[in-house]
Amino acid sequence: MTNRPDPTNPDSSPDRSPGIPPQGDDAAQTQEPPWLTALQESLVEALPRLYGVPADPLVSEAIAALTLALAAGELECPLPPSLQQGQGLAQADGPDSLAHLQRSALVQASDSPLVLQGQRLAWRRWQQRLQQVLDALVERAQAPPPAWPAAADVSVAGEPAADQPLAGEPAIAAASLAAATPAARLDDQQRRAVAAVLARGLVLLEGGPGTGKTSTVAAMINAVQQLCPRARIHLAAPTGKAAARLGQASGDRHPCSTLHRLLEQRGDRFLRNRHHPLRLDLLIVDEVSMVDLELMAALVEALPASCRLVLVGDPAQLPPVAPGAVLAALQRPAPRTALGAAAVRLETTYRHAGAIASVAATLRQWGGADGPDAATVPGGEALLELLRPQLQRLGEDDNLQWLEVPWTGWSVSLPEPVLQRLQQHRLKLAELAREGAVEALLAQRDRLLLLTPQRRGRWGVETLHRLLLGEAAADPARWPCGTPVICLRNRDDLGLANGDLGVVVGDSPATGPDFSLDSNRDFQRWLVFGPDPSQRLHPAQLAGAVEPALALTVHKAQGSEAEEVIVLVPPGEPRDPRLLYTALTRARHRALLVTGRVNGPA
Repeated sequence: MTNRPDPTNPDSSPDRSPGIPPQGDDAAQTQEPPWLTALQESLVEALPRLYGVPADPLVSEAIAALTLALAAGELECPLPPSLQQGQGLAQADGPDSLAHLQRSALVQASDSPLVLQGQRLAWRRWQQRLQQVLDALVERAQAPPPAWPAAADVSVAGEPAADQPLAGEPAIAAASLAAATPAARLDDQQRRAVAAVLARGLVLLEGGPGTGKTSTVAAMINAVQQLCPRARIHLAAPTGKAAARLGQASGDRHPCSTLHRLLEQRGDRFLRNRHHPLRLDLLIVDEVSMVDLELMAALVEALPASCRLVLVGDPAQLPPVAPGAVLAALQRPAPRTALGAAAVRLETTYRHAGAIASVAATLRQWGGADGPDAATVPGGEALLELLRPQLQRLGEDDNLQWLEVPWTGWSVSLPEPVLQRLQQHRLKLAELAREGAVEALLAQRDRLLLLTPQRRGRWGVETLHRLLLGEAAADPARWPCGTPVICLRNRDDLGLANGDLGVVVGDSPATGPDFSLDSNRDFQRWLVFGPDPSQRLHPAQLAGAVEPALALTVHKAQGSEAEEVIVLVPPGEPRDPRLLYTALTRARHRALLVTGRVNGPA
């Protein structure tokens, strides 16, 4: 399976739900790629031949569905409805069809490539790999906590030594926890999480946006440092922008990097492993919903038993693009029960109050651990229709606004309110670029996000950039100063990671008083990814690894936040409530949801 999506490039797969066909006006734009059809046909032919069994229409249909799910990052999928309902290629009734599939040598044998569990089909090798990772995480949570370095006899405010379990599991006495975290104002669940990091080898900290995950992590770090000032602490996240935000939130007091850089990725392997483990006492990994199976397996292998691990994430967000949603798998009953008090869910919302929180809560209920095929999740265009009554009740003062516009023809356009807001944003960016105020320029860049589910199509990222930048969209040497950019590859040689966001700056006379937003004058452009204006890159140094970021797909924006978010939703999208949830919850203060309404036949 060499056509696996690139795990460092979230846009190597479309932003859509697995196994759900394209619908609406953009169906032609979201057809399955040719390589996927070829992969399905190859597997349907090769698997029976390799296992010495005759081709079977029922099995072929199941393999095709599972391959489609794999292309979207899922290691399993529900059986196709046709097999469940007796309308499959074999034209058998449902129970007989299921029994026939169960008897297949491709499913039944212990070394078979497929495994059937109830009404769900999975790839056996990846299922076993996932179970190994889950078992390793649970074992780390259940094992006695590791001792702190050179501090086995140290205690804080009456707490037991670090190599002894804390009494009164799962909570610490209120006075002693307050002594360990004097500056923190924590609710009961946050206090449980801080207690857990002192008592266990692994903590799973979950919660939606604004529930205090960042402040809880800060309290955890403070408690650990009070207990063991010499503790080696590292922060990590799956993407560059998520790592940068995590570092900023922690005050940049501890090393922070992408997981790929931490594990010293070289091509398709990691230099850090069981033979060359990480030398850490506490590792905190944020945005775990984005961590795929192979990356988590590499992390578990490279992490010594002496290091405590904190996994932080929101299971309602989109799963990773590469196969294996580990955080979603940890929501299942068996691992959840096994984790016990090591799993802490924050539920009190301190941010996103109002309409954003209300709509996000609805979407969160629909986006269960099993994804968009769960029984409680609406499918297809029904998602926005079911949200319509809630959206229609929004008022002018709500922090979420809804704009529904007619969807007619294929002309490339944006609603006037969106164009006006983007123009204001770009003019401010250009002004700051003209003044050479790089730090203020980067801050302004992060004030607005324009998000879409698609790369292609009328409201796709590529189309939006052509609309906003014209012919210059494909030529970095012509991007206007102040244009946000995104790095698409891990470039350790340049100190950049996939997902790092930067901005275009220019030499004089581009900074002169006659400089205009859409100027294509002949001057040198540079790319800046940090506040130091001297650390600039020539666009040629990132040839093929950088693109404009005036608009981002929802997948690319995962791990980011902005004061204001504009979400464009074409007809037929989104089919996964996690996508809309992820998009709206990127907003710290306000969001505008723009949906297309089809008038008449598509």
